[in-house]
Amino acid sequence: MWLYILLGLVAATVLCILAGTVVCFKLVFYAPSRKPLKEGEFEIPPGKVYESFRGEMQDWVTSARTMEHQCFEIKSYDGLTLRGRYYECDPQGPIELLFHGYRGNAERDLSGGIARCFALGRNALIIDQRASGTSDGHVITFGIREHRDCLSWVDFAVSHFGKERKLILTGVSMGAATVLMAAGKELPPNVVCVLADCGYSSQREIIKKVIKDVNLPVGIFYPMVRLAALMLGFFRLEKYSPIDGVKNSRVPIIFIHGDNDDFVPCHMSRTMYEACTSEHKSMVEIKGAGHGLAFPQDKDGYIQALREFQEKSGF
Repeated sequence: MWLYILLGLVAATVLCILAGTVVCFKLVFYAPSRKPLKEGEFEIPPGKVYESFRGEMQDWVTSARTMEHQCFEIKSYDGLTLRGRYYECDPQGPIELLFHGYRGNAERDLSGGIARCFALGRNALIIDQRASGTSDGHVITFGIREHRDCLSWVDFAVSHFGKERKLILTGVSMGAATVLMAAGKELPPNVVCVLADCGYSSQREIIKKVIKDVNLPVGIFYPMVRLAALMLGFFRLEKYSPIDGVKNSRVPIIFIHGDNDDFVPCHMSRTMYEACTSEHKSMVEIKGAGHGLAFPQDKDGYIQALREFQEKSGF
């Protein structure tokens, strides 16, 4: 009798773990099919911190929709079609490849980046990451697969625009993690800079932080999240991280972070700055800026910091 009770308890525990793993996968990694927004519809990040910037963000999106641009698509290493839009300011100028944040998309997160690129005389290629926007896929991997997509976009840019065109890898939030992880890999010499805006230092640390924020026990739920990535997403969550990337980087990196970021704490960028092995690196904190809002909060200061870093780094 006790044997049956024990077996029942074991079976119930296993079922609870499996059910929790499925729920964690759906909540953390799974992205359902996406429908394009209708004319006049705008997707602004949720949260009170974004409200005061809503009008400006809508203006940036409206401008991006009406500006002349080219649509590009590539195949990922695992067969997904990835899509981006190219906005040209200077036919001979550097090109920024811009990557958006977690559960965002290029239009929502990067339309302001086009304006910022143009202010610096740069061209902008805004990219929908896998499982986001117009790109294929349903699994978000926090940079594990996305940084390999970034490297594919670099290869595309080199072949399409030429080996002499300067390339800059730019990312916001999870996009920053994407480009920082790519920075630790072998890059062609025309990749002259990485711009990491409000990135997290590791998948483990940011997921644990979010679990704490919603008052759930980290010791129970983080192992389920990691198991969900492995069993249902077929990737290892801790295989590689942004801080691993900066420890092996040789390309100049500028870290920018709002000091009022309550989602991805500013100390994560500080930690990566200290660990970064690039000869040229800079850490810029934007006073009062929330998550992803460093540029809207202080446009002049943001652009000036980039100009100074460009001059210091010599690209």
